[in-house]
Amino acid sequence: MRSPEPYLRSTASIAPLLTKELREITAGRALWTMLLLVCPLVGYSFAEAVSLYAESSSAALQSPVLAKSLSPLDGLLVPTFGSFYVAVTLLFPFVAIRALGQEKESGALRLLVQLPYRYSTLVLAKLCAVLAAWCLVSIPALSALAIWTMLGGHLAAIETLNLVFGHLLYGLLVGAIGLFAAVISDSSSTAAIIALAVTIGSWVLDFTLAGRSGLSSWFAQISLTQTLRPFEQGLLSAGLLLGISTVICGLATLTVVWLPPGIALRAKLVRSLFCLLAIVLALGLAAQVRKSVDISEDRRNSFSSVDERLLATLRLPLAISVDLAPEDPRYVDLRRNVLSKLERAMPNVTIVLMSGRQSVANPSDSYGQIEYVYGTRTDRSRSTSPREILPLLYALAGVQPPPPGSGDEYPGYPLVASADAALLWFLVGLPLLTAFAWWRFRRLPSVKSLFLHEGDEP
Repeated sequence: MRSPEPYLRSTASIAPLLTKELREITAGRALWTMLLLVCPLVGYSFAEAVSLYAESSSAALQSPVLAKSLSPLDGLLVPTFGSFYVAVTLLFPFVAIRALGQEKESGALRLLVQLPYRYSTLVLAKLCAVLAAWCLVSIPALSALAIWTMLGGHLAAIETLNLVFGHLLYGLLVGAIGLFAAVISDSSSTAAIIALAVTIGSWVLDFTLAGRSGLSSWFAQISLTQTLRPFEQGLLSAGLLLGISTVICGLATLTVVWLPPGIALRAKLVRSLFCLLAIVLALGLAAQVRKSVDISEDRRNSFSSVDERLLATLRLPLAISVDLAPEDPRYVDLRRNVLSKLERAMPNVTIVLMSGRQSVANPSDSYGQIEYVYGTRTDRSRSTSPREILPLLYALAGVQPPPPGSGDEYPGYPLVASADAALLWFLVGLPLLTAFAWWRFRRLPSVKSLFLHEGDEP
């Protein structure tokens, strides 16, 4: 049968196609089984996080200094969504694979590609269905946020939305991996093995290569685990957003290349090669984008406001040479407390790690020194504290240090509460609602009827 004309493919309404994809992904067992499993997993993590937060708050209520270190982002949001992240990594590929794998196994894919839609439109509709599935399975985690606010807990809107947005991008990334695994596999079981090999393999990659330099460091950065860390720290990184978007779009494009069943394997491989080269090039360009915004409420990723304003006026190049091994705890502190903040605050900062091949066990005489070159002036220090490094930089620039800032103190949000009663929602209420929704979706009209109208022949 000849494929429809390109004009018909471009003008066909996408609404029936979206309805069909949503109906198919909600009719399967994978989505609802995952939702049933996520409910107790997220519920237990949420209850434990609230319990630990209450224990820390009991001591913090007696000491304002301890209260300043209590942040709901670290104490509640990250642990609760951490369990959701594990579920998405291990279970969500099965949900995404169903959007395409069942059609390949049943032969319905050959009929699907004959509908008056472009191949890219077909894949886009399946990605929309995967996004809708992620929204459903995220209900337990989102309901935990609502319960936290009902308990009297504090949530900063921007940093909370940033974390949820990061998990949304991660879910789309895992879904795109599942779709591509389904389109290149002959069965759903094979596709599941491929998808899990990628997701679990990224964990192994991250744990094995973390803290190393050179090529190992670059491979560690492409791990899927790395995609969520800036969001968990309250950062919105433009380079990371571009990188994730590039991979999602690249996997979708590869899925479009492999979708038509009648194209020769050699042609698909050639097109895939060009697509992979474009993805690598785009990722290289995204890695050059260093712009990031600190949207954490406690400004953990930034200096004080007065220091930030003064540092932004220092226009000359600042070169920092660090003679520390990447795995050295002092370098980790320096990177977190000083270097990353300077890269965001100053317009022209270059950082060179001198001891990339040097071990902490065999240091040289100069090991531990940090050289700062601003314009034509140079100074050295072994400190990793911003209290000592910032005055050093101001002296190199010939400017007076600013007065201590006001209004930057983070008050902290201690709360002594218990979420044990909320476990009833996660263990009984939400699973019952899930089972009822599953039953209702199974009673909806069949997929075939969505494309048939009165007077149409089947």
